[in-house]
Amino acid sequence: MSGSGTGYTSPMHESRLTLARPDDWHLHLRDDALMAAVLPHTARRFARAIVMPNLKPPVTTVEQAGAYRQRILDALPGGMRFEPLMTLYLTESTHPDEIARACDSGFVHAVKYYPAGATTNADSGVRDLRRCHPVLEAMQERGLPLLMHGEVTDPGVDVFDREAVFIDRHLTALRRDYPALRMVLEHITTREAAQFIAESPSHVGATITPQHLLMNRNAIFIGGLRPHHYCLPVLKREVHRKALLAAATGGDPHFFLGTDSAPHPRQAKESACGCAGIFSAHAAIEFYAEAFEQAGALGHLEAFASHHGADFYGLPRNRDTLTLKRKTWTVANELDFGGVPGVPLHAGKSLTWALDDATHP
Repeated sequence: MSGSGTGYTSPMHESRLTLARPDDWHLHLRDDALMAAVLPHTARRFARAIVMPNLKPPVTTVEQAGAYRQRILDALPGGMRFEPLMTLYLTESTHPDEIARACDSGFVHAVKYYPAGATTNADSGVRDLRRCHPVLEAMQERGLPLLMHGEVTDPGVDVFDREAVFIDRHLTALRRDYPALRMVLEHITTREAAQFIAESPSHVGATITPQHLLMNRNAIFIGGLRPHHYCLPVLKREVHRKALLAAATGGDPHFFLGTDSAPHPRQAKESACGCAGIFSAHAAIEFYAEAFEQAGALGHLEAFASHHGADFYGLPRNRDTLTLKRKTWTVANELDFGGVPGVPLHAGKSLTWALDDATHP
């Protein structure tokens, strides 16, 4: 596997896998103690990450994004190098002038569109996208990407169909009305989404999470209700998982790594109304290696994890490397989420790839 364009060759042997250092193009870090607790998991694996703005209150201005960025950098443990790439939360009150400020800031790299109520902390999201047309025009003109949680929130639409309906109702029109707007359909979950993105121009891309590559919706119900496998968009049928795996491992630059890692305390997940979100940052690149190996496509992991996203965002590919080694290890049953316990993806289960220089929690 060649690290073409990065100035080195990435050797892949039976027991070791060396990649250009990957980036995470969709990440939730939260804030305060929780952010400080989970940040090192990402920083050990990824050079950069697109940081989601759905805090309480949401990050809607460049000034707020800059302050949040500084809090992240201040929480970074000594000796770790990591660059947070900031985003703004799109509302119906966002002004085109804020887009100009974002583009001039040097640290805001995208705007996030949440349909109101679609997921965690999305109550301030957009109810009528037509009210955002001046902002979308400004983004198209300046080349600032629109990141989309691609689901409708119409209660009459089945939860398993909300992504496909979003494509039909909204994304097709967005691609038509804003032909030069750079867009990312985040955490895609369906065959329809993979096909739509594959057939789109190069300035339209998609991120894919590890959970949607490794699990189908049966995982939510094995042996009972599994709240720690509940995320939005929800896991789908096996036919969709296979379609996502083919998209991720096929070498198509439309698709790149985005974990959507989302920390929630155990008590918030295991409750009468458990929240959506899966925490995967503790073993994110290892999960992707597992999925790519299952597909017989480890040779395409570097492009998906380290090249496609950087190229889409117009950023330089990372020149340093990360090495995984084949080693069986067991994921902890719990992790510290800022003084409260949290349950990571595949808690208590064995993985076969590990960071070469890491001691896993």
